[in-house]
Amino acid sequence: MSKVETIKVEDKDDDLRLDRWFKDHHPELQFGKLQKLLRTGQIRVDGKRAKTSTRLEAGQMLRIPPFVQNAQTDNVGRKTTGAKERRPSLAKEAHIKEITDLILHEDDDLMVLNKPSGLAVQGGSKTNRHIDGMLGAFEFNGERPRLVHRLDRDTSGLLLIAKSRKAASKMGAVFRTRSARKIYWALTHGVPRPLQGEISAFLMKQPSPIGEIVQVVGQGTPGAQHSHSYYSVVEQAGQRLAWVSLKPVTGRTHQLRVHMAQLGTPIMGDPKYMEIEEEQRIEGFADKLHLHARRLVIPHPRGGTLDLTAPLPDHMQESWEALGFDPFRYDSEAEMLD
Repeated sequence: MSKVETIKVEDKDDDLRLDRWFKDHHPELQFGKLQKLLRTGQIRVDGKRAKTSTRLEAGQMLRIPPFVQNAQTDNVGRKTTGAKERRPSLAKEAHIKEITDLILHEDDDLMVLNKPSGLAVQGGSKTNRHIDGMLGAFEFNGERPRLVHRLDRDTSGLLLIAKSRKAASKMGAVFRTRSARKIYWALTHGVPRPLQGEISAFLMKQPSPIGEIVQVVGQGTPGAQHSHSYYSVVEQAGQRLAWVSLKPVTGRTHQLRVHMAQLGTPIMGDPKYMEIEEEQRIEGFADKLHLHARRLVIPHPRGGTLDLTAPLPDHMQESWEALGFDPFRYDSEAEMLD
């Protein structure tokens, strides 16, 4: 931008945080630069100073000052016009293709992706490549698509994306009120006992030598969150491995992984919670997390119900074939968790 603008906040941006508004409308403005403009009072809402956390209201007037991002220059100070400037558009095209290849369902309000194992949903420490960042390459009716919920980096399967803030608000309420029906499939080391049941525990994040983990703690522990899941063994290979269908009621970090480990039957390939002796390890299976968001049943924001199923990732499909498990024959087994 090269001049001061005063913009009226639209209805679709009502109750949106100011930093999120800039991320949606001016993604080229770096966060540090945004903070500086706010600290110096150059950005104002209805003539008043604002913070990144300020919630906007429809009809408010937003003052936006001139801001210029640093241009690429060569070693003699001249602005470059070659490959470096073309890279953002090439990256945008690559992100659009990568996300498009993952789409299982798309309509005017929603996209549903089949997220691969190993791809992060959001950025974090040392995580630069993630779905939330790639979504910045898309625009639907002037709006950037938004994540509705999350999956662990190593968990594969169904991930819901809203194409507008309005749809995101409606679907977020669905997940908060636990109206979304989510079914996960896992391959566990050992067979859970009893074969069908529920797990209720208080969980808390803790630092560890292998990164942040989640531990079961006592009720009343400061910072602990209650978690609740249902599980059912669909099929088993002797007493060594089991195909387990899981239904999380709450949505805590690493919840299903911790719950299965709590039963003494950790999910195969789990680098954080599969603590078993070397002689107990089972060879011949991919060293990847065997946890997949298989099915999602949600009310659609325009009415009706959306019922989607994601095919198993390659490493889990290979394990199912090796064990003689038939995912198509037993898809209905998810129903027993109702």
